[in-house]
Amino acid sequence: MKKLTLFFLTVFAFTFNTKAQDGFEGYLLADQNDRGKLIEAYINPAMKGLIYGMNNGWYHTAKVHKPFGFDISIGLNASFAPGKDEMFTLSGLTSINQATGKSITAATVAGSEDTTPLTTITFTEGGQTFSTTFNAPGGIKENLPLNAVPTPAVQVNLGLPADFEISLRLAPKIGSDKVKGNLFGIGLKKEITDWFGPIGKTPLHVSLLAAYTTMNVEYDIEGNNDVSIQNGLAEFKLNSYTVQAVASLNFPILNLFGGIGYGSGNSTLQMLGDYTLNYGPLSKTITDPINSEFSAGSFRTTVGTRLSLGFFKLFGSFTLQEYNTVNLGVAFSIR
Repeated sequence: MKKLTLFFLTVFAFTFNTKAQDGFEGYLLADQNDRGKLIEAYINPAMKGLIYGMNNGWYHTAKVHKPFGFDISIGLNASFAPGKDEMFTLSGLTSINQATGKSITAATVAGSEDTTPLTTITFTEGGQTFSTTFNAPGGIKENLPLNAVPTPAVQVNLGLPADFEISLRLAPKIGSDKVKGNLFGIGLKKEITDWFGPIGKTPLHVSLLAAYTTMNVEYDIEGNNDVSIQNGLAEFKLNSYTVQAVASLNFPILNLFGGIGYGSGNSTLQMLGDYTLNYGPLSKTITDPINSEFSAGSFRTTVGTRLSLGFFKLFGSFTLQEYNTVNLGVAFSIR
């Protein structure tokens, strides 16, 4: 489970480093008033997609396990950025000069990799004029599974007395010299079918669910000809929360389930280290250039189905929210 979870944790790091080597760091060449705005606008859809994805895949039935019964589920969430978030337009910039004025329109990380407009940067600092051009980085939509932001759904669900069930997503800090990450998620589900009297004698089950996830990833950042980096490190931290009401129709082989609720979260991205920016014959060094915060929240509605083959389960669901999310997975269930 550790290796599988680490694979998902490093997807974001791989994405970031890939675009850095292709020109992502070009936005650091802007002046101090613009670089944070540009990077935040570019990376925002990935952050929101991760928040919505981490709030997904917590259940494939409203029915709780009997005390100390359990299942292990392994799945993938894919959050789709809406079309409006595949591009960004910023105005009021002080160092970006476009034909239409001091603004830039370019792809976000969730957009197409072919959208790479030529960008000119000019600003004066300390009596010197810094000027250069670079191709704005395109997105990575074509390189992502299902053209969506992927997130993990690896967890253990354990039945408790009084019709409770606890869910855990856990990976201690693991990784390599290039990337390290840890993840912790906890969910609590309470079945309330008995509250509705005769419904308890039908295949219908009803539960309430609350869940929280935190994820931390650290990874090295590599430079190129435009930006030389010493001790470059990116730190990504995410917290997500969801509360939902869940219902399911449980039959011997086929299970239909759904839920309504709300999901939200926040994340931060820090770029640490010394970055030497090259402007032809001139250069300058900046330290710890980015400390950005992101947030997302949306009401959500989920519908899904599960196929039961003894202790082996196959499930899938679709969640309607700001970033619509698909969940696919398997589970091995005891009791």
